[in-house]
Amino acid sequence: MSVSCTAALLLIDVQQGFDDPRWGVRNNPGAEQRIAAMLEAWRATGRPVIHVQHLSLESQSPLREDAQGHAFKVEALPIADEPVFCKHVNSAFIGTDLEVHLRANGIETLVLVGMTTDHCVSTTTRMASNLGFTVIVVEDATATFGRRGPDGTDYSADLMHRVALASLHGEFATVRNSQDLLAAAVLTYADGSNSITRTL
Repeated sequence: MSVSCTAALLLIDVQQGFDDPRWGVRNNPGAEQRIAAMLEAWRATGRPVIHVQHLSLESQSPLREDAQGHAFKVEALPIADEPVFCKHVNSAFIGTDLEVHLRANGIETLVLVGMTTDHCVSTTTRMASNLGFTVIVVEDATATFGRRGPDGTDYSADLMHRVALASLHGEFATVRNSQDLLAAAVLTYADGSNSITRTL
């Protein structure tokens, strides 16, 4: 496996508001650690990094712009030259200039991490694929919460996560784990440096 030097790491909604207990039980508690490792690797190899921030329009949401929860988690804080696209809906392409930015910078491959697997990650993945981008979703750098179906059936967070990834893989994206991608990022580092192997 190889990772293009122009592949962008797209961080979806890695925000403090998802720590609010109202969301319920979450899967993959190590997702933030994996996101941080991916972010370090992308920065070290000079690959593009793009952040997406959800600013909810719902009055009770912890992701409202005037709520503390809209802030990024410490593991995924943008640095000065990394663009941030703010959205109000599930897709990072709706109401933003994300597609324009990607086309203008010759970015054809997106590597997605963040929250939540079955909502904003999935919706952004599907739309990116429909727009002609190559998409990789990082299974252990994404996470979600349990859901209740319309008939009252409870579905665990891990089940929702795995089913969402299964629906995306082979149709809208390729699903990979972070270790495979980090190893590939080192191997395809433009100048041959192995300075980021500490993240593996």
